[in-house]
Amino acid sequence: MAIRQSVCISILPDMDPDELLREIAAIGYHGVEIWIRDDNFPDLCETASRHGLQMVGMIGHDSLLDGLNKPQNHDRIEAELRASIDCAVAHGLRGLICFSGARVEGMGDDEAVANTAAGLARVAPYAEEKGINLNLELLNSIVDHPGYQCDHTAWGLEVVARVGSPRVKLLYDIYHMQIMEGNIIRNLTENIETIGHIHTAGNPGRNDLDDNQELNYRGICRAVNATGYDGFIGHEFMPKNDLVAALRQGFETCHI
Repeated sequence: MAIRQSVCISILPDMDPDELLREIAAIGYHGVEIWIRDDNFPDLCETASRHGLQMVGMIGHDSLLDGLNKPQNHDRIEAELRASIDCAVAHGLRGLICFSGARVEGMGDDEAVANTAAGLARVAPYAEEKGINLNLELLNSIVDHPGYQCDHTAWGLEVVARVGSPRVKLLYDIYHMQIMEGNIIRNLTENIETIGHIHTAGNPGRNDLDDNQELNYRGICRAVNATGYDGFIGHEFMPKNDLVAALRQGFETCHI
């Protein structure tokens, strides 16, 4: 069974949504995803459906650097995630992106893990009831998101283990984890049951999945597919030149 692929359209250059989604569907993609929903979100979901695409996921709460590792944020984030879960159910999304937040001065890793897990645990029963994944994203803290705390696989795995919910998983971003730790195939395959979504981009540069970057995406996707992974691999890169050509090349690279 071929891996299902999606495109994060929020990172792409501006293009008429109907034209963009038509091109994405014609290439063979199964879905699209966004970062932040706005007033046009229902229309975007309708357009995606019309082109045979699933709206796969979106960010579930504010904000990337002011997140779940601070207990004072938990009331706000719980309310935001509950509203996002309801939206996800209404529009057929599979999961929501969650963030640890940036490191807090004087707060050790164990305390931050406990705080992040406690915040997710408040919403996990509702996510289980509604069938929506809460995907804690792994991001690099060297290049793109200085200070971000959930920047290694082991840290994220500890949070997921402490919550103990089948709906609390990791968003494993290959680009970000290549920067932080490498060992991509082993970390993906050994922890695939804990991974709710996967993102791609070429490294360095966060661009096309071509031969000018260091990751062997065909080999990575072959290894992921062999595990029986039934989620999506979402392309979250900035095309260097022609948008449609880059998306087609990314799809063909990962079409195993």
